[in-house]
Amino acid sequence: MPIRRLRRDQGADGRLHGPRLHRRLPGSRGGATGDAGMTARDLPFASSPEALGFDPQGLASLDGYMSGMVESGKVAGTSTLLIRHGRVAAFSTFGKADLADDKPIERDTLFRIYSMTKPVTGVAMMILYEQGLWRLDDPITDYLPEFIGQKVFAGIADDGSMLTKDAIRAPTMRELMSHTTGLGYGLFDVHPVERAYRESGVMMADSHEQLAERAARIPLMFQPGTEWFYSIATDLQALVVKRLSGMSFADFLRTRIFEPLGMADTGFHVPADQVHRLAEMYCDDGAGGLRVATDAFDMPINDYTRPPRFEGGGGGLVSTAMDYARFCQMILNRGELDGVRILKPATVDLMATNAVPEAVLDTTHPLRLLPFSRALTFGLDFAITEDPKRLGLVEGKGTLSWGGGGGTWFWIDPENDLIFVGLIQRMADPVSGEFRIRARSLTYAALTHPEK
Repeated sequence: MPIRRLRRDQGADGRLHGPRLHRRLPGSRGGATGDAGMTARDLPFASSPEALGFDPQGLASLDGYMSGMVESGKVAGTSTLLIRHGRVAAFSTFGKADLADDKPIERDTLFRIYSMTKPVTGVAMMILYEQGLWRLDDPITDYLPEFIGQKVFAGIADDGSMLTKDAIRAPTMRELMSHTTGLGYGLFDVHPVERAYRESGVMMADSHEQLAERAARIPLMFQPGTEWFYSIATDLQALVVKRLSGMSFADFLRTRIFEPLGMADTGFHVPADQVHRLAEMYCDDGAGGLRVATDAFDMPINDYTRPPRFEGGGGGLVSTAMDYARFCQMILNRGELDGVRILKPATVDLMATNAVPEAVLDTTHPLRLLPFSRALTFGLDFAITEDPKRLGLVEGKGTLSWGGGGGTWFWIDPENDLIFVGLIQRMADPVSGEFRIRARSLTYAALTHPEK
């Protein structure tokens, strides 16, 4: 498979200049930017990787891995962006955004980032938290009354129906932001509650409100605060944002996060004149190759060329590598970017603090998506690497991370002042896990002078 890497031209000012972005990306119902004059902004490029402590040969190995995965047919294309001390150390693209059209990946290619939407939703929640509109230990029923009186799963009756028991209490907002409510998702065939979510069409709802109503009729998987399970919690957070702000979720993100951060290429759908920038989504064709993905988790792939049924707080955004890196840089800067403050430092610190009870961390459970422990915890819509050595990982303590079902991933490493954004489009596949592991190891192997 042919590959193409964007040429990086170094200007007289010492910066590496890539293509600038001067396009807006409308969201649903009124647009994701709401400002036709809004332009996306790049983070500054370093004069050289060495200036940021990276060995160019080490970064070449990272590029070699990415290009090799394209050449082998594992993915159609890749986009990777590495930032340290607020400056771009490397920005590489390989392969195709669309194999049928022979369209190359560009630096401004739009990707479906799916669950990388979740940390953005978390920031929206914390903006309202700073305004005193909710508290972490409030019951979710204060803001989501649909869940008043919700029961807890207690087994299966002889007739196949679910047995239930009373909840010890309503889940809290802290639990809503740390996936410890007992809610399900409907994506994983691992529990009767999960199957009920799928059969009830929770994720196929036509609105945030309908999603909440459908989920509230299904019992919690476990008592609140007693286990971790990946769930619809972040979509419910989007509903909370709507109710507390009086705005659509898309408008809130646009006015309070995307416009202030210069993220003009991030939104919930792609207008007709920008569809050429959207990377195609692929999956395993069953014969060692790729085919266009039409469904995931037995649900149709979202059509991002038209406004969504509702703006999903758990997985609805499309974005570019640079746009998402600007969001990450704001988090790394503890709430500020280019003189614009989104959150207070203490609020970002709170998001980056474990929110999962120690009793949960000290046990194992087959339902967990990740092996959470005291070494790998979960804060408010971020995973946290607490003890990288114990996990056999190479990033710094306190690294924040997450990824998306289409193969996208990122991490934010405060100890090394480093950000990595990786974007591919291969749906719900173990290959994406390989990318995350290799990208980490090759990135830190290339950081030969961390003191710089």
